[in-house]
Amino acid sequence: MRALVQRVSEARVEVDGRLIGEIGAGLLVLVCAMQGDGESEAERLLAKLLKLRIFADEQGRMNRSVQDVGGGLLIVSQFTLAADTATGNRPGFSTAAPPETGRRLYEHLLACARAQHPQVAAGEFAAHMRVHLVNDGPVTIPLEIAPA
Repeated sequence: MRALVQRVSEARVEVDGRLIGEIGAGLLVLVCAMQGDGESEAERLLAKLLKLRIFADEQGRMNRSVQDVGGGLLIVSQFTLAADTATGNRPGFSTAAPPETGRRLYEHLLACARAQHPQVAAGEFAAHMRVHLVNDGPVTIPLEIAPA
């Protein structure tokens, strides 16, 4: 699975003008299931997200996780993270998982996150969303969990 993680002071996602998810300080996670991914990759991605030390400690060093600081997770599906721009000017998305697999893995990731973390909000799979965020730092980190 592929993810783009942003440390935020606040973030929200809207569909058709309706607020469907929001958090205060925490992580906005844009996520894409890739071909060959399964539940194991979703679970490994979540484990990495929950332990990723990108929040400041008492000395101002990035040394604390979202769990350590009690931050929220806003998890948003975004198949465009699979974009291949190696040739031409139009991105290709052939490396993304098929939509039904992407939906299943996104929902699995959300279910696992909600079971392991107290504050989890989400986007809506395959919807046209508007994501609003205040990137804190800015801190933006790409993650890739390859199939085992």
